[in-house]
Order: sequence, then structure tokens, then C-alpha cells
Amino acid sequence: MAAATVAAMQPYTDIAAGGWVSRLPRGWMPYVLLARLDRPIGWWLLFLPGLWSILLARAPAARSAWLLIFFLVGAVLMRSAGCVVNDMWDRELDRRVTRTAGRPLASGAVRMRQAAAFLVLLLVAALFILLQLNPYAQALGVASLALVASYPLAKRVTWWPQLALGFTFGWGAPMGYAAAAGRLDWAAAVLYAAAILWILGYDTIYAHQDREDDALVGVRSTARLFGAATRPFLAACYAAAVALLAAAGWLAGLSWRFDAALLLPAGMLGWQVMRLDIHDPALCLRLFKLNREVGLAVGLAILLGRW
Repeated sequence: MAAATVAAMQPYTDIAAGGWVSRLPRGWMPYVLLARLDRPIGWWLLFLPGLWSILLARAPAARSAWLLIFFLVGAVLMRSAGCVVNDMWDRELDRRVTRTAGRPLASGAVRMRQAAAFLVLLLVAALFILLQLNPYAQALGVASLALVASYPLAKRVTWWPQLALGFTFGWGAPMGYAAAAGRLDWAAAVLYAAAILWILGYDTIYAHQDREDDALVGVRSTARLFGAATRPFLAACYAAAVALLAAAGWLAGLSWRFDAALLLPAGMLGWQVMRLDIHDPALCLRLFKLNREVGLAVGLAILLGRW
């Protein structure tokens, strides 16, 4: 039987248990998969709003470099913790969705008690990182726990869980700015709004992978809400995000180089809108992952605009 035919017969999943993950000790693998360390795109997307805000705040270079390291490590830890919390809430639902049925809690590879102990370990490590920041940023970091804990409930009570994720994943924008500048201002607030709309857009693309299964089990999403009208909704989210990024740059006093360089991520977002096919889960995943490059391009634009 041809390899393509075999692949077509296998249930669709985004778990990446091959590569470096397959070379780990067998007992480690369920925890690596539970933390989604096989899929680094998640921590990249959590880290990027913090990257933007730290660069936008214009702290001294050495201070900015240390903050970026702290936020990168913190993003890995908190994204992992968020995945554990999400899977603890959703283990029964995950068993009924093709893409998520193989997750460690849903499949029984990890028990709830083991997941809880792993979560505590991740949070203790994240606390160590948080204590390296100023008190303002520490307070914002503690406040983010409410968003992390409540996000899994959103899909049960609203059609807008992707917006809830925007508030959660975009939290690095005000937190990074506070860590670098020791304050919050309108530039930070507008940057946060831009991050929320960007995340709302890309997570709607991601949710189309599960649209049919979600309808069967009663999970709500903006993918289900907008359906065939997703493309204009996505265009509106991305256009507003780019406009708010430009406004944040103006409020922060960035030069014309920022606006010129912002054309690159704007073009990448427009390409996603044009290429979107909500009936192709693999394409939706590829378009979703492209947002790492979009976020890095925004960071580069901010860096160029500082001169």
C-alpha cells in the first residue's frame, strides 16, 4: 500500500512524537507531549508579544537582552503549564476529538495526579523567573494565572474562546513593557490590543482543524461561528491588528523605518487570508504556524524603528 494511502487512513493529529522526542527516555515522552514541547510554535507565539513590548519600551540593550531571555524561558514554562491545565479540564472532550484523542491525559498515558505534580513543578520554575522581574511586572505575572486557569472554560460558555486566548497569550505585551519600562502607558495598551486581534485571527485558523468534531461534542469556537465567512472576519482581525501596531509605534515615537518594515508582516498576514481553505486541516496548521515568522517580522520592524 502506498505511503500516501496509509497516511490518509490514519487519524489526523498534530502530535509530533517523532524526531528528537522519540530519542528521549520512554518515561519522559508523555510529559513532553503533555507540555507540547514537541510543538514549539506555542511557546513562540506566547513569547512574541513580550518580545515586541520589551523592544518597544527601549530599555538599555543589556537590560533588554536579559529580559528577553527571562521571557523566553518563562514562555516555555507557562505555555507548558497552560497546556497541562487545558488538558486536565478537557480530557473527556479530547477523547472524542480525532486530533486530540492521543493526548497523554485523554489516552491514559498520564494520570491526573501525575499531571497535577508536573503542573506544580512547572509553576515553581516559572515563579523563579518571575521573581527576577520588577514588582510591577511580578504583579502582572500573578494576574495572568487567572487567565491561564479560566481559558479552558471559554469554549464551554462562549463562541469566542479564541478571543479569550488573545487576552491570555497577548498578556506578554503589557507585562514585558512593565518589566522593561517600569510603567504602563498608551503605547503598551495599544500594543496589547494589536496582539489580541492578531491572536484572535490565527487561533480561528487553528480552530478550523477541529470544526466538525467540535460541532459533534458541543465545543464552541469562532471557526464554527463564522464558518464559510471566516476569510472576511480574518481579514478584519489582521487589518485592525496591523493598524494598532502602527499606532503603538507612533505612540512610542518609532521612526518611519518601523512603518516601512511593518509592510512585511502585513503582507504575510494578507497571504494567510488569501490562501485560507477551511476544509484543509493541514493547510490551516501551516498557515497558523506561519505566525511565528509574522511575529518575528514585527519585532524586527520595532527594532528598526528605534533608530
